[in-house]
Amino acid sequence: MSVTNIQAIHKDEARKKKWPIKGHIRIDKVRVEFGAVKHTAVEDTSLDIKAGEFVCILGPSGCGKSTLMNCIAGFVKPSQGVVTIDDEPVTRPGPECGMVFQQPSLFPWKTVKDNVGFGPLMSGQGKSTADSTARTLLAMVGLSAYEKRYPATLSGGMKQRVGIARALANYPSVLLMDEPFGALDAQTRSMMQSSLLKIWKEFKTTVIFVTHDIDEAIFLADRVLVMSASPGRIIADIPIELERPREADVVTSDLFIEYKKQCFALIQEESMRAFTNQNIDKAG
Repeated sequence: MSVTNIQAIHKDEARKKKWPIKGHIRIDKVRVEFGAVKHTAVEDTSLDIKAGEFVCILGPSGCGKSTLMNCIAGFVKPSQGVVTIDDEPVTRPGPECGMVFQQPSLFPWKTVKDNVGFGPLMSGQGKSTADSTARTLLAMVGLSAYEKRYPATLSGGMKQRVGIARALANYPSVLLMDEPFGALDAQTRSMMQSSLLKIWKEFKTTVIFVTHDIDEAIFLADRVLVMSASPGRIIADIPIELERPREADVVTSDLFIEYKKQCFALIQEESMRAFTNQNIDKAG
């Protein structure tokens, strides 16, 4: 039996058992420093994130949330410590991670279909395979009718759906999302959150989602990680034991409100500390 056939059987068994094959992230004593004066952005952080988990990161502005995510993506090299995905050290950006930013960053000269199919095409897949992948993902995000449109003709929510589809086009084991819904209006944001959970249920990709919105973090996550004021470190790891699938009215439940109070108290304290530290830095 060939290696390809064994891998196919393994994947089929994993699907039947409903556990993901890849996407285990381990962060071991990571510290990130920038500049000649050694400004510490992330301080001695260790995490273990199971394959297929949906983890949200909350924290005050400038606490190192995005820096930590960029270490996982391979965009930033830790000053000390190591990040691994499926026991392989992360040393540079790779196809195992898909990235979605606050701004969609689509190619304006390419159609929606060609934007989504760009990754598969660059990875060596043929045009017909790339097109087929793009159409499958566009159907999942509800944009099949827009495949020939250009980004300039789309709304903000539509652009982000294209961005998510593009990030998933190489079927990464990890999806990194850096405040992807931050610029959207409340109604579109709520729709995008529900849409994302449906996609995650289908793919069971490990998701790391950075946000400033407490409600968003609780609604989406299996775990909410709260970071301290700079230099950033994890000060709370809160399991979210709300049933899935999650409906919009879960935000009115007693348990949801308790989680919100817990997160709010932590964020408020750290935001005040960040404000105080910034004033001290300016005075110095």
